[in-house]
Amino acid sequence: MAAESTAPVIVFDGVCLLCSRWVRFLLKHDRAARYHFASMQSASGRALLLAHGLDPDSPLSFLLVEGGRGYTDSDAIAQVLHGLGARRWRWLGRAMRLVPRWLRDPMYRFVARHRYRIFGQSRACFLPAPEQRARFMP
Repeated sequence: MAAESTAPVIVFDGVCLLCSRWVRFLLKHDRAARYHFASMQSASGRALLLAHGLDPDSPLSFLLVEGGRGYTDSDAIAQVLHGLGARRWRWLGRAMRLVPRWLRDPMYRFVARHRYRIFGQSRACFLPAPEQRARFMP
């Protein structure tokens, strides 16, 4: 259980179809099973968002908690990609950081603000496969 508490945690919107696809992508490409997940609709996800000064009811909330530090917006995505370990994802994470934050964060926020309209919304939170459940926080 101690390893679970130190694992990087991604807080995502469990009813957002784009966010659920992102989690599925990470489950497929995170071969080391490094990342754990909490939906922003769960008690643990809400608590993490609040602890890092984010509104758990905001559609802009996306959080990576790693090493006690919270990453948001495009920094969170770049950090996650870099942490996947495969060369192509590390490279993509570095390439994202070459774009100035003042340019990439507004693009991220635009997509986040309109994600339900563009990608759709589910009536229920994403449910992991039984073999993946240990990586999801309640």
